[in-house]
Amino acid sequence: MPSDSTVFVDTNVLLYAQDPRVPDKKARAAAWVAHCWRQGCGRLSTQVLNELYVNLRRTAPQLDLAEGRALVRCYRAWQPWVVDGSTVDLAWELQDRFALSYWDALMVAAAQQQGCRFLLTEDLQHGQQMDRLQILNPFLVGTEVLDAPSP
Repeated sequence: MPSDSTVFVDTNVLLYAQDPRVPDKKARAAAWVAHCWRQGCGRLSTQVLNELYVNLRRTAPQLDLAEGRALVRCYRAWQPWVVDGSTVDLAWELQDRFALSYWDALMVAAAQQQGCRFLLTEDLQHGQQMDRLQILNPFLVGTEVLDAPSP
């Protein structure tokens, strides 16, 4: 897979992939996550890992504490971006430029700093371009969009 197809995955997608309460969203999110594992294209940040850990008990009550921690440990293989001062500075710039919440801007900044082409989330406008980064809603499109040529 070309490096131009790296996908930064938001916490909500990782949570839906574990959440039995919404079967359709679980299936679509799980398909995206499985694709990212197979292709080695998934990326995230320490922010996403922390949010995942905190929210797993609510969205996936079938997982006990040890299973939740093990899941977070597995996602460390996705090269989590460590949020640092330069990430925060970029997030502030993006927050102002694109009228984002701080938390969304922090995620966009981490994705951009990793050179990701796509950000997979349902919380931002599907199809929106933020510089080189394109927002994809995993519940509106499938992984086939990754095969389209870059603009």
